Amino acid sequence: MKEILEILEKDARSTPEEIAQILKKSVNSVKKDIKKLERDGVIIKYKAVLNKELIKDEQRAVRALIEVRIAPQRGHGFDRIAERIYRFPEVVSCYLLSGTYDLLLVVEGRDIHAVSSFVSGRLATLDNVRGTVTHFLLKKYKEDGDILKRVERNKRIAISF
Repeated sequence: MKEILEILEKDARSTPEEIAQILKKSVNSVKKDIKKLERDGVIIKYKAVLNKELIKDEQRAVRALIEVRIAPQRGHGFDRIAERIYRFPEVVSCYLLSGTYDLLLVVEGRDIHAVSSFVSGRLATLDNVRGTVTHFLLKKYKEDGDILKRVERNKRIAISF
């Protein structure tokens, strides 16, 4: 099943037939394995990776990485406060880390002011939050292993003598 996961992780549009051919397995076996992975929660969902820089949209959202220092709760550690934070709709991703801060959040808002308002009004005011540092994303070059920049082809005609 590990091989199936590797194939789907690289291209979620791979069909069971294509996977079966690559792995030299039966299509029914691959379908059964995929259903089990989905049922067990290993495969959560399938999604497209978008280069939002190429989408012409005046309302493009602003993203920020937010470092959060929190005080763990007795008997619950970081989990209870992390759950409270990741349930905010502005929080796209939430990670527990080692180092100088405890949580790393990816937050999205309609503009810088919306993100700033979220941090100062809702996040920083939580009881167990001890401090935040916000970094606004300016440009993405690569995300989750996918390079987002398209390679420009040289449009000049080669001339030889």
